Amino acid sequence: MRRNAAGWSNWSGSVKATPREVLLPASIEEVVGAVRRCKQEGRRLRVVGSGHSFTAIAASDDMLISLDLLQGIVEVDPEGGTATVWAGTKLKRLGEELFVHGLAQENLGDIDVQSIAGAISTGTHGTGRGLGTISTQIAGVTVVTGQGEVLTCTVESHPQWFKAMQVSLGALGIIVQVTLRLRPAYKLEYVSSRMPLKQCLQESVRLAEENRHFEFYWFPYAEPCQIKLMNETDSPVVVRKVRDYLGDVVVENAVFGLLSGICRRMPSTSAAISRLSASQVPVGRKVQYSHKLFATARLVRFNEMEYNLPAEAMVPVIEEMRETMARMKFHVHFPVECRYVQGDDIWLSPSYGRDSAYIAVHMYKGMPYEAYFAAMEEIFLRYGGRPHWGKLHTLSGGRLKERYPRWDDFRSVRAELDPDRILLNPYIEKLLDT
Repeated sequence: MRRNAAGWSNWSGSVKATPREVLLPASIEEVVGAVRRCKQEGRRLRVVGSGHSFTAIAASDDMLISLDLLQGIVEVDPEGGTATVWAGTKLKRLGEELFVHGLAQENLGDIDVQSIAGAISTGTHGTGRGLGTISTQIAGVTVVTGQGEVLTCTVESHPQWFKAMQVSLGALGIIVQVTLRLRPAYKLEYVSSRMPLKQCLQESVRLAEENRHFEFYWFPYAEPCQIKLMNETDSPVVVRKVRDYLGDVVVENAVFGLLSGICRRMPSTSAAISRLSASQVPVGRKVQYSHKLFATARLVRFNEMEYNLPAEAMVPVIEEMRETMARMKFHVHFPVECRYVQGDDIWLSPSYGRDSAYIAVHMYKGMPYEAYFAAMEEIFLRYGGRPHWGKLHTLSGGRLKERYPRWDDFRSVRAELDPDRILLNPYIEKLLDT
């Protein structure tokens, strides 16, 4: 077990901590040892993946555990369509290693730097009206509980605990291995186009129903938005390495980064730069294997708030957001990301019990976001919104309990698996204990 003590911050720089101790266990036994030591010494610990959550969910001033040394595939069952993987495995690496075995995950989000454990613990999702969050792909999970015991759960062996662990916020134990339901590797055709926002909203239900994946990006103060569609295909892979690099990396990151810097120095230019960005939305088509197509490079850093809403709320919420932005004239140029996700029965999943719309708002790093996010959050909450666990929001225990029918059931499982409450930090206490 390598040990390191240094300051820590998340990807956006919005959260900083100075852990007393940072551990990188290289085996389940070393994870058990760390938990038992915390239990004996009355200490607290948190686990960090890639630090891509915008909240303080992983921050610790005591013990911080990274699973970066626990990566890769443990075993594969091609006939059963499952694979057991180490919890610290980054999604990009996971896709590549599964592909070697002819397998793939059925859906992913648009960033692939997270660890698989971090992704499921926070309810990370992609888009697709008939597809659930990444947590719905779990067939089994092995955790080291707050008592230092190794426990493997499936829906058959521990139905209650399993439902709690599918989205656990890292509050029930340290996930060390995950068994995933998989499918044969497949190709997707990706099409990007422009569409006026008014038309997009009119056709959003149809586009969501007729395409495996549909999402749109609306640029504040602009009429054109970007439409992204992906569907399965047997067409040959279309590879344009130079052209795709220029579009995906240079234009979407370097150029947008320069424009963002202008907005930070001169906030009054935000609306104009948003309109400029909307006018330059890429139009084109790609065909590639799924694990290479879902994610895009995100080099321009920002802060983000994302809320889950009933699917039918997508259009009225966007319309109200647009009216509020026009009235309050926020200095924002980052697009609003809009996606659909199938409902599920996972206790702390924001998609619990309802087919969902997800709407995410962003602000460039270093620009004030509080007033903008607060105004958007007020709209989201009026429509029954539930916050994404890895994104910024203002809710705590009492208000969250109102939005999750199985809230108390989750807390009961937590009392069983972490009775000494060592898997805590102030942020988790605010969520679960206030």
